[in-house]
Amino acid sequence: QVQLAESGGGLVQAGGSLRLSCAASGSIFSIDAMHWYRQAPGKQRELVATITRGGNTYYADSVKGRFTVSRDNAMNTVSLQMNSLKPEDTAVYYCNANIMARDYAAMNYWGKGTQVTVSS
Repeated sequence: QVQLAESGGGLVQAGGSLRLSCAASGSIFSIDAMHWYRQAPGKQRELVATITRGGNTYYADSVKGRFTVSRDNAMNTVSLQMNSLKPEDTAVYYCNANIMARDYAAMNYWGKGTQVTVSS
């Protein structure tokens, strides 16, 4: 069974930094692009950052220059380094990826999320 699990959330003051990690586990054959989404209270879930298997990246305008996404294909992990955090970055952050299992069944997977709270 394939799973995604996030870690690294917490409470930080404005201007501070946090690093989120997401590990894929299970019977994995390959992982396509990996994504970080976030959802703040009362708001829709939004895409924060994407990294392709080849390392190409995409960032939402609101986080450009502050967040950096990276991945380790050998370890099936993706990370999100968040610097210069703002109170408006407060949200539950989710990892997402299209993963092909060893039986060649491909599905879209979500982690359970990790809370990031930025105090002013």
